[in-house]
Amino acid sequence: MLALGIGLTCCLLLQGAQAVTVYFQNGAVVNPTGAVTSTAVAAQYTNDAAFNNLVLTAPPVPSPAPPQQFTIQLQQSGQNVQGLSIQHTGPFFGFSIEFSVVTQTVGRNSTFLFVPFLNLMALIAERAGYVPIRVGGNSQDTATLVDSLPDGAVLAKDKADSSNPTQTPELIFTPDIIYMLSNASALVPIRWYLGIPMNDTTDLRLGIAEVAEAVLGDNLLGLQLGNEPDLYAGHGHRAPTYGPFDYFGEFGVVVNAIGNDSNIPIRNNLVAPSVATGPWTPELVWNTGFIPAYSNVLGSLSVEHYPDDNCAAAFPGGPFGAPKVPQDVFSNYLNHTSGVQIVAPYLNSSNIAQQAGKPFVMMETNTASCGGFPGVSDSFGSALWGLDYGLQMAYSNFSQALLHVGGTDDTYNPFTPPPTNQSEFHQWSVGPLSYSTLVMAETLGNTNTSQLIDLNANSGNIYTPAYAIYEKGSLARVALFNYITDPSGASSYTATISIGGGQTGQPNGNPSQVTVKYLVAPSVAEKTNITWAGQTFGGQLASDGRLLGTYDAQTVQCDQTQNTCNVQVPAPGYALVFLTNDALEESTPASTATFSTTILTKTINTATVDPTVIATSNGQGGGRPFLLGSTSKGSDGSAATAAVVAPTTAVLISLLAGVVVMFEVMRRT
Repeated sequence: MLALGIGLTCCLLLQGAQAVTVYFQNGAVVNPTGAVTSTAVAAQYTNDAAFNNLVLTAPPVPSPAPPQQFTIQLQQSGQNVQGLSIQHTGPFFGFSIEFSVVTQTVGRNSTFLFVPFLNLMALIAERAGYVPIRVGGNSQDTATLVDSLPDGAVLAKDKADSSNPTQTPELIFTPDIIYMLSNASALVPIRWYLGIPMNDTTDLRLGIAEVAEAVLGDNLLGLQLGNEPDLYAGHGHRAPTYGPFDYFGEFGVVVNAIGNDSNIPIRNNLVAPSVATGPWTPELVWNTGFIPAYSNVLGSLSVEHYPDDNCAAAFPGGPFGAPKVPQDVFSNYLNHTSGVQIVAPYLNSSNIAQQAGKPFVMMETNTASCGGFPGVSDSFGSALWGLDYGLQMAYSNFSQALLHVGGTDDTYNPFTPPPTNQSEFHQWSVGPLSYSTLVMAETLGNTNTSQLIDLNANSGNIYTPAYAIYEKGSLARVALFNYITDPSGASSYTATISIGGGQTGQPNGNPSQVTVKYLVAPSVAEKTNITWAGQTFGGQLASDGRLLGTYDAQTVQCDQTQNTCNVQVPAPGYALVFLTNDALEESTPASTATFSTTILTKTINTATVDPTVIATSNGQGGGRPFLLGSTSKGSDGSAATAAVVAPTTAVLISLLAGVVVMFEVMRRT
């Protein structure tokens, strides 16, 4: 956790500062090189869905199996390629954080940001340029801004809305939430989407827009107006007859109110309609004349979509029927068809957005609504699915897609902090979808010129899709998937990449060698043993948001006489082939800014014991005297308190936008 001091008037510089050693309560020591040692291993916590231990069975090798060798013929210049996507001018993957859990994921308040969150965002930002994050969801429509809350709280949850099948709480929050987001942006390039409440358009609450524009400035990407309005009637938030024309009218009411509010000077950044493609399709909204009527105030057009739901299991006894069995749906996520089918209903809308000159944003998505499926949403298979789905959206001219982050009741989270009562001795869990986000940033790069195409590789085999990525009009990368799990190695394949191919009028374009980074795991069912270019976020409840391990990228020699580069792809796995040194350097930062803990909480009554020691011990013994003590602060005896050891070197404290932060630059090993 990062302690931030607000309102400081000076900088304190203690000479000679190099690094600081932080002693955690359980005896773990973080040294200046980032290495961690510990005297005890905490037991795993598995009571909440986010920390479930369900491991499914990987599907068998398909019959017939895909060919293990095939050629991909490419053109060096994008001008010769039909069907390339639009030019992507910013980071593609970001996150959608449910408003009700923002104080569990970003920070406790504006003076207390979470280090793992900052570390994770820094990894993506240095590859993509910045990280787009939306704070909203179902909870945004009932959120109310107040000046203050009792006991210095910045967010409070009211009783659950009994009419809402997902039991989303009503929220009350203070401006400090917005300052918290701004302070995070002062440390890491993060830009935010927020939502204007729309549960009652007769009593508008525009405070979040007023404060956000004043505090976030250019770091405010947009204001969402309406979250899944096609579900309002079904959730009991509107009359059963509520339809697209009703939404059109209510949208206009809010637009007029914004136009009359001098505290909202920016009036062209609204994001809508964000339909869930449930009762309505986006076309039903477009057919109301929505885009031409509101073009001047719309910054982006948006939709939200989940390919499945686990609501029956999350809310038993509700209107969702019988629960689905995770093993039964697992295979649905393990082939190229999944992403293609999700995107297909939006192809017309993405074309409409282009004609209107508006970005088309997938405002909220993930594996399955109502928290995802255990064993599916938190498996390596979901990492491959997320990458393929994301690339398919980018190819289909979406401009951004935001992966949803919920609480500990959800299995699909890209990252999850430990439960509150575990936070003193557990770290964060980084899920497979975080790898998707990181790898996506490297796949598209940060030149703001990337275009891509689905190659229909291996004669269109659904288990071995591939994409080509062009930058500045030239071929830069090739992305190769293998959805099959086969420990024998027999289902690994070799893709022969040929550029130009010696066709008439086309020069041979293969380089002498290429660099390949691999995203791999032993099985699509694997949960934690996942690596990207040899590095990992580690196991459950064990990450501080930094990559661990030795960086490892493979060099593949090419045959320039035959004009071929043979790249192997393991089963399962993802291979990103860098065809130029510029593309590789762009996606491979030389160093990473990471953030150090500068505060120690709960420094009393924090004794921990390795459970394996208890299991094998004989109690008191060994001839040593049995001494009685106390764990109460101030009592005599051997109180079990955590030692805070002052660093022997000076600590550098710098002032940044009123925020005190200490950070280190960790070199890639």
